[in-house]
Amino acid sequence: MSQLRIATFNLLHGQPLAPDGSPLDLPPTAGDPLAEAIAGLDADVLAIQEVDRHQERSGLIDQAAVAAKAMGAADWRFAAALHGRPAPVAGWIQDRTVGGLQVYGPTEVGTATDLPSYGTALLTRLPVHHWRARRFAPAPFGLPLRVAGRRGLTPVPDEPRAALAAVLEGERGPFTVVAAHLSFVPGWNMAQLAGIRRWIADLPQPYLVLGDFNLIGAVPRTVLGGATALERSGPRRMRELRAARRARPALAEPRRRRGREPRARLQGWHDLARIPTYPSHRPAVQFDHVLAVGVPRGAVGAALAPRTAVSDHRPLVVEVGL
Repeated sequence: MSQLRIATFNLLHGQPLAPDGSPLDLPPTAGDPLAEAIAGLDADVLAIQEVDRHQERSGLIDQAAVAAKAMGAADWRFAAALHGRPAPVAGWIQDRTVGGLQVYGPTEVGTATDLPSYGTALLTRLPVHHWRARRFAPAPFGLPLRVAGRRGLTPVPDEPRAALAAVLEGERGPFTVVAAHLSFVPGWNMAQLAGIRRWIADLPQPYLVLGDFNLIGAVPRTVLGGATALERSGPRRMRELRAARRARPALAEPRRRRGREPRARLQGWHDLARIPTYPSHRPAVQFDHVLAVGVPRGAVGAALAPRTAVSDHRPLVVEVGL
């Protein structure tokens, strides 16, 4: 069984950084640092976040298209979480004339150049059976965060987020991959991750969920397992349990403490790599994850988080037999 290289990378809109993490100016050919970084990953499936499309700050290029060409992707999609332009401190000045979720792919290259946008992309060298996209509303409040190029903490409002799912054809058959960028607001991001798990429940396993979740440690896999349990013990199951209790003869009902309904057993979501990815010049925490269910641990090979010339995140790359 050949190994696929599965990767996720928060691009920071392709921003070049110095060795100490400070921002650098874009070169005249703005897409070159990004293309070089993507080509070096040699990924078969790549999720990228904080992706610009026709933004002045990144040289007016279509970053998803640049990345797709650099990796030799057979197919790809970019989901615009928002249309508009970045604004210092305020976050984004959104273009309200563009409504709803917009998804761009190879057939839209060179279109909507007057509608700068920002979002998430999923690119693959494998055959694609099905695409799916969704948008998450921002949290109603933001947080003080560290921002590249600024000292101390900067108040940052939350922003809309986007996720993409694709059913791909592997050597063992179809499997589902999700690319996501979740909110940095605690709790809000967990709800988004649980929503993704329910959103793909009708798609074929195995599942791979990739992206910058703004969550660390065991939290992402715990949330995904909790989402599975919630589905298995949902309202219908609760009604069945209560009906069964009422149907028992009163004298046959054993005396016991009143408590919660029995918990459904959690599924085997697991991390395919545990490597710090942020900040890129001195990684201390892992915000970027590759999580899976239905993938045997023996099918997981090498994992790495190489330094690149762009972004304040390191990409996370894992070899998997699928």
